[in-house]
Amino acid sequence: MEEVKKNEAAAAPQAPVKRSNGMAVTGFVLALLGLIFSWVPVLGWILWVLGLIFSIIGVCKAPRGLAIAGLVITFIGLIALIVLASALSAAALAF
Repeated sequence: MEEVKKNEAAAAPQAPVKRSNGMAVTGFVLALLGLIFSWVPVLGWILWVLGLIFSIIGVCKAPRGLAIAGLVITFIGLIALIVLASALSAAALAF
């Protein structure tokens, strides 16, 4: 009887393991925060660089969805950073 229970337990189907990519999630969150705080000079730059680094590392691992989204958001943040820096420098030169 005990042997039958052991065989039943061994034959029970197991749930599929969900794979996640911690680096991609971290890169996505930091890139999103970098985009939100891109108007804050030092904080936006730090978050942008960290989001870029973690997203690039996350692209090397599977699944890659959030890592690619983090890279896209990082490049959008880079464009916002360049626009903000050029606007500030133009305003400084106007005075």
